[in-house]
Amino acid sequence: MGMLEEIQAKILRREYEFSKHAVDQSIVRDISIAEVEGAISGGIEMVEDCPDDKYGPSCLILGFTKTGRPLHLQCSYPSRPVIKVVTLYEPDPDVWVDFRIRKKNQ
Repeated sequence: MGMLEEIQAKILRREYEFSKHAVDQSIVRDISIAEVEGAISGGIEMVEDCPDDKYGPSCLILGFTKTGRPLHLQCSYPSRPVIKVVTLYEPDPDVWVDFRIRKKNQ
């Protein structure tokens, strides 16, 4: 099983937690738990791999909710017993090309 499949499986088994920042961002950005789980249950893609992140190895994942809303989730590698969702947001088209590639001037 690859890293994305492991992250997906743990989140769908609810073996995850939100950082305080992620909780705050989910409220400010009006992103529900159902949207997060829906976005993860579909086809997901790794947008950025951050093995040397200051808070521990993590990756940025793109998924789409059931209504087609794009979501980025920055989360820990699945080697942790519980996946840590560090932050989450709807990618800004002014910053991202096709929600997948960070624009050069950002």
